[in-house]
Amino acid sequence: MWQMATLAQTTIPPAKELRTIIVTGASSGIGAHCARALKADGWRVLATARKPEDIAALEADGIEAFYLDYREPDSIEALVGSVLERTGGRLDALFNNGAHAQPGAVEDLPVAALREQFEANFFGWHDLTRRIVPVMRRQGHGRLVHCSSILGLAPVPFRGAYSASKHALEGLMLCMQQELRGSGIHVSLIEPGPVTSKIASNGLFWFLKNIDHKNSVHHLAYASQLARLRAGGSSSRLKKGPEVVYAALRHALLSRRPRPHYVVTVPARIGVMLKRILPASMLYRVLARRA
Repeated sequence: MWQMATLAQTTIPPAKELRTIIVTGASSGIGAHCARALKADGWRVLATARKPEDIAALEADGIEAFYLDYREPDSIEALVGSVLERTGGRLDALFNNGAHAQPGAVEDLPVAALREQFEANFFGWHDLTRRIVPVMRRQGHGRLVHCSSILGLAPVPFRGAYSASKHALEGLMLCMQQELRGSGIHVSLIEPGPVTSKIASNGLFWFLKNIDHKNSVHHLAYASQLARLRAGGSSSRLKKGPEVVYAALRHALLSRRPRPHYVVTVPARIGVMLKRILPASMLYRVLARRA
């Protein structure tokens, strides 16, 4: 396991000017916390959100804010152009974070809903990342950090669309991590378990929009799913605040040897451990009980 206690001994030296980073999905939760924590840590933060009021809130805190919707390629292109114009063509880091979660059993998922999930959680991330890589190659350094999920390693029922998008992200970015060896560009994946955010409450919108839950064979299971979504997700005492993700992000940005994986929260670490030691059939029975 990585330890923040070692960061002081392994950190890269202070920069002569403010390090620059794009933080996506900074309207609430993990992104909002990390954008403000990075600014407090001395970074020049260029954050994104979709709603005008969220952009205004970021700007009120002294953060440069931009519109971005991963489902809109034009907004990705505009973001990169605007950021590089402001920074003089330099960017030290990218934190891909903005996403949504489409709940529902796989057999109930309309293809259009699955496509939209991948546009927001996968294709948009890839588009933004590949536009940034040439900038980092030219300057000879950079950090690409992606907020994945424990569900990208250990899927559970009724989270098929989200789990699939995170599994795809894991595979794509771990290939990139190997391809960028020797370039000075490092790729890391943060894999949180239960963390306080709006992703569950926002998931209620996507569930009601795309899942015909009343006529599904899973309608009884959906009753408890709906109750949990309306309550804002799991109420587990093991749920942590977004600061645990920031601790991992900070290490990934500043360590001389950033890790490919940062598994965050106790439930996530237990999930990874069980995946290593249990036979597959037993593992999936355990995961099914977590749904």
